[in-house]
Amino acid sequence: MMRKNSKKYFVILSILIFVELSSGQEWTRFRGPNGQGISVAKTIPVKWTENDYHWKVKLAGGGHSSPVLWQDIVYVTGANTQKEIGYLQALSITDGKELWHNKYSFSKYRINSLNSFASSTPTVNARGVYVLWPTGKEVILEALSHKGKPLWKRTFPGIVSMHGGGTSPVIINDTVVFTLENRAGANSPDSVWVALDAETGKDRWICRRDSPSHVSYSAPCLFPTSASAGAMKPQLVFTSKAHGFTGLDPLTGKVVWEYRPAFKQRVVSSPVIADDVILCTCGSGGYGRGLVAIRPDKNDPTRTPQKVYSMAFEDMHPYVTTSLALDGFIYLFQDLGQIFCIRATTGKLHWKEKTKFKFYASPIWIDGNIYCVTRAGEVVVIKATSEKYELLAVNPLGEMSHSTPAVAGERMYLKTFSHLISIGGK
Repeated sequence: MMRKNSKKYFVILSILIFVELSSGQEWTRFRGPNGQGISVAKTIPVKWTENDYHWKVKLAGGGHSSPVLWQDIVYVTGANTQKEIGYLQALSITDGKELWHNKYSFSKYRINSLNSFASSTPTVNARGVYVLWPTGKEVILEALSHKGKPLWKRTFPGIVSMHGGGTSPVIINDTVVFTLENRAGANSPDSVWVALDAETGKDRWICRRDSPSHVSYSAPCLFPTSASAGAMKPQLVFTSKAHGFTGLDPLTGKVVWEYRPAFKQRVVSSPVIADDVILCTCGSGGYGRGLVAIRPDKNDPTRTPQKVYSMAFEDMHPYVTTSLALDGFIYLFQDLGQIFCIRATTGKLHWKEKTKFKFYASPIWIDGNIYCVTRAGEVVVIKATSEKYELLAVNPLGEMSHSTPAVAGERMYLKTFSHLISIGGK
């Protein structure tokens, strides 16, 4: 019976992945469908001014999290660090008007000056919105309906991390998954990856992990992303300094495969899928210091994956930003401004460009172009081509930003330190 139910689960899972990738109405997690930053929108401008905005609204609090959308609602988090208050806001996509908000009180704790108390991006599904608040005293995960009604709430021991919180939850079928890694130490809570029932908040599974010297801020994704990727059942892919690349059974939380020696520094970026290759980067001290690509064995998924290539050139790697995979190529936006394109299967460099920009947001692909927000609050648009670097536009937002855009319903939503902007559409 379990085997039959498991097979049915994975069929449903594969269908849901396909629907998510093909739908333009929702942006359910950090970087959208499967966390890969790919949009199906066709009506987002390349160049614009403030006159082209549908609306621009001031938010209740600041923060670095990204917007998420479900149907006619866009959700954002923010925080007032002086008053130690966090906010989850639900806004109408029509005019940006607040539909409702929920307020959270948290204990102040030490974080990196470049981090924020609202760095965790919420996740959404048909049932509601799920928001994670990691603090030094406790970690809160709460589920609310799309009308703002509390559905359930769970609390976990506070995090122990050098730079504060930063990981984001994701929804896999009807399960909310997130990481709770803690820095190794005598008084640190155990490091775990957690899956909860999205309807009830009860435990689905808990995967106990080694506590690292530096916690991961990576958000997991599914591999493979479609039936065309092979016969292998989907695995939930995590990346971390302690365990490298890990593929888990999303139904049970059991480790299917692992490539542990991948990363020597902190993992902030999230994994990227390019056909049968999985790629991720690591870094420290504000620099990307390593890039590793692996290939899981589709004939025997329990075998240790093959390392396809690795790079250790400090000036070529993203640290905070997550890369973008498309049509056999990887586009990497290094934090201090270098942008480059490599072939996904070999790592061969096709072009690189040293720019004046600095990035913490991650790039997204829209209709043949790549959009990435600079730390200064400019939306850089380049052509998605392996032939050469081609800058198409630089659109100032008027305020700094560390947030990755969201795209749904043919509109793009851009979050600065204190505002949310809607642009695009017919």
